[in-house]
Order: sequence, then structure tokens, then C-alpha cells
Amino acid sequence: MKKITLLLTTFICYSFSSYSQRNYTDYGTIDVQKYEFHITVNDDNNDIQGEANINLVATSNLESFKLDLENTDETNKGMMVSSITENGNPIKFDHQNNTLTIYSNITAGEEKSFSITYHGIPKDGLVISKNKYGDRTFFGDNWPNRAHQWLPTVDHPSDKALVEWHVTAPSHYQVVGNGSQVEETDLDNQNTLYVWKTEVPIPTKVMVIGIARFAVQHIGETHNIPISSWVYPQNKDAGFYDYAMGKDIINFFIEHVGPYPYSKLANVQSKTRFGGMENASNIFYFENSVSGERKIENLFAHEIAHQWFGNSASETDWTHVWLSEGFATYFTNLYVENTKGKTAFLELVNKQRDAVIKFSKQQLTPVLDSETKSLMRLLNTNSYQKGAWVLHMLRKKVGDAPFWNSIRAYYQIYALKNASSDDLKNVFEEVTNQELDAFFTQWLEQPGQPILKTSWKSNNQTLTFNVEQTQKTNVVFSFPIELKLIYEDDFSEVVTLFVKDKKASAKLEIKAKVKDVVIDPDSWLLFEHQY
Repeated sequence: MKKITLLLTTFICYSFSSYSQRNYTDYGTIDVQKYEFHITVNDDNNDIQGEANINLVATSNLESFKLDLENTDETNKGMMVSSITENGNPIKFDHQNNTLTIYSNITAGEEKSFSITYHGIPKDGLVISKNKYGDRTFFGDNWPNRAHQWLPTVDHPSDKALVEWHVTAPSHYQVVGNGSQVEETDLDNQNTLYVWKTEVPIPTKVMVIGIARFAVQHIGETHNIPISSWVYPQNKDAGFYDYAMGKDIINFFIEHVGPYPYSKLANVQSKTRFGGMENASNIFYFENSVSGERKIENLFAHEIAHQWFGNSASETDWTHVWLSEGFATYFTNLYVENTKGKTAFLELVNKQRDAVIKFSKQQLTPVLDSETKSLMRLLNTNSYQKGAWVLHMLRKKVGDAPFWNSIRAYYQIYALKNASSDDLKNVFEEVTNQELDAFFTQWLEQPGQPILKTSWKSNNQTLTFNVEQTQKTNVVFSFPIELKLIYEDDFSEVVTLFVKDKKASAKLEIKAKVKDVVIDPDSWLLFEHQY
């Protein structure tokens, strides 16, 4: 996803073992196979009627299991469970502290189905409001773990499942959901039933529906994937023009990463709190994304990249959110490099480096941040821009072709699954035959980046280059750094030095006197230059 404030806007490794375990703490050992949600909305109030049919498998012998579901509060917002049945028979349950405990004896490997009937006014997750034109709308907005505000789920990216939506709404609305539409039935003169279902499992963070008055344009297929635009009728012409770019953008990722993982792509104007929200197969963009001037190409690229990275190949736990946001950020850069050239690409890379430096002065934390408990606070520059820079430096380290081969191998292995940073590292090591422990530890587990104070002196035969790492932390970085030597006759050459100490000095043999030295001329190193 893109934060609206942004301008645009994954083998075993011991050093990562603490991050790569699946989190069962809140959920017990269950594996949800499928959710079937029956949701009814109305125009008289914000109360929703819900029924969730859930198929799950126990991975150990259980007497009970837990799901996430928000309780009602003093404002009467939240969900209230009326009944839970197993094979049509009522069973005991508890609903306290936003946790729904269901009592049922299940043996390891056994699959069971449960039906949960509930209702309430969502506190969050399903945003019921008016759009910019005053029309009533209902938009799911689940990231990171807000699905439980209106849906009984395992609200964590590690437990993916199929989802089927049965939505009953007043007939003047249209409904878009994950996957493919399989039914539209007028129930009476006032209400219509829409059914959408996925063919592949997705995480709850990107399971959503959108209910609104829409103008819908089917703009064709690419690689057998239908592409459509869903915008407000009042800005239909501008919206159709802006959103039509989705068809060309998706081609870049299909051709460079791998097959598109879902049955369709719908780009949807919405009330999401983010600049864009990468919901699986139906991306929600903020209302003012429609301008008629196509100012949102990078935003579209970012959210479409998420369909591969974050939605299909998902992080094992929130600590690894850079595998989603850093990937989407850098693959936007790569899209720009492919369509607009190196200058435009480097403009983004350099702007992102500036953002990383600025953020490190405010919050000196590593990319793999297990200390920050607020999941929204993980949507920060480390996860986006520094994550992108890690991929950028990794590309330089292993080489361009090995980088792309590794990316494609990573995606092929973890499509529709979950991965950790550890998993990404091991794929790269396997494909490139390079040892990458030190690289991943340095750039993901250590905070900050090198701050370099440099000096140089040249005569006709020798150039002496001095470098000192002046960052105040005890971390000493190891890295290659390129120097562009510009001679007095304007001839230039690029040399590479490897720095691994706090202070270093190198003497280079040269053929003439150097008049200038440009540090990191092609922007391959994340560092701050102290002048």
C-alpha cells in the first residue's frame, strides 16, 4: 500500500531465526481453509448482518480454538455473536477481549466447518461513510489487522484462505470483491445479491468488498487477465482515462516477475485511508486519485506490484513487512527504469536515499523491527524506502541478471505462500552462489547507514583517498564504494574500493592528475556524505 503522504504513494539463516517462526500465540494451531462471508448492508443504519461459514483444519488435538472478532463497546460499536453451529448443532463459545473462543473437540488433521451468526456496527475495517460527492459507500479497509473489526478471522498474514463473498445490498449499489463474480441476483424490488469468490488463498489483510455507486469500464484482457476500472459516476470520464493505465502496468510485472496470481484486476476509486490499498485482485485507490491527468502512474505501479509481493508472496509476520512495502517501492522504481529510463530511475532512488537519511535522524531502528508494537508505525521509511534500497544494493552486489533470476525464483517458490527475510536470502544464495549472511544482517538487522567523511589528494602518479565512518552508533559497515575520477583533460574512469574499517586510506595509481572525485556516481550505496 501507499501512505497517502508519499509523493508516489523472501533456506535457513541463524541470524534470522528469531524472525522466521510462524506466530501461533493468539490463534492456536488451526489452519483456515476457506471463509464464506454472508454480509447484508442497508441504507437506514450502519448495522451489518453477518454469517461466516469457516472451514478449518486442526494441526494438533484441540478442545477449543480462537478467532479474532471485535467486541461491542460502550458506543455500541463492534460485533455481537448470536450463535455458532457445527453441522447445524449449536455449540458453546465465548466472546471477550476481541477474541472469539469456540469449543469443539478436533483431532490433528481433522477438517471441520463452523457457522457464526453475528451483527453490529463496525468500528473500523468496513468503512461506512459518504464519498466526496455525498453518496453513501461501504469499503473494506483491513490492513494490517483490521479485518476482525467486522469479520471473524485469523487476522494475521500467515494464515491464508479462500474467500467467498455473498453480499446483499440495496439495488442502486454495485459490489466488487476479491476473485471473480459468480452471481448477481435481484432478490426483490429493493435488494440485490452479489457473489464473488477467489480461486486461490489470500491473507485477511487484503480480503475486501466495495459497495457503492460505480461506473465500470472493462478495458480488455492481458495475458488472459480481465482488467476493469471502477470509479464514481460523477468523475467517470476522468477516472476511466486515469485508470486505463493499469493494463499496461500489469504487463511489466507479468513479463518480469511471473504469472499474475489472481483471476482479474479491478482498479477501484474508494474511501481507503491510504493512498492506495493493494487488496487482492481489486485495488482500492484514494478518492482524489482521479484527476484526468494521469498523475498516479507510480501509485498504480506500487499497488499492482503488491499483487505479487505482499499479497501472493506474503510476509510470515509483520516484522518482515519490507518484503511487501520495500518490494513494491523498488519494483515501482524498476517499472520507471523500464518505461522512462535511467535518469528518471535514479531520481527516485536518490529521493528515497534522502528520505532514509532523514528518517534515521528521527528514529534509529532496523528494517527488521520486532520492538515496535504498533503495526501502523511499521508503515515507515525503513519498510518502504530503505527496504527498496536493500534490494537496490542487492542487485548491485549479485549482478543484474542474477538479481532478476533470484527474484523470479523467489516468487515461483513462495507464490500464494508466506516467506521471511531468511527465505529471501537463501533463494538469492542458491541462485547466485554467493554468501549473503553479512549483507542481510548489516542492512536489515542493524539500524542506520554509514555516514562518510572523505578527502582525497592527487599528483600526476597517485591519488590518495581517505574515508572515515562517523556514525555515532557502534556499527561499522562493510561495503564497496565507487569513485568516479575526473582528470584534468576531462577523461574519467570509475574505480571501486572496499571499506570495512572505521577509518581507511587507499592509494591508487593514476596516469594524470585528478581534478575531481565523485563519490558513488551511479547511486549504488546507501550512505550519508558528511561534508
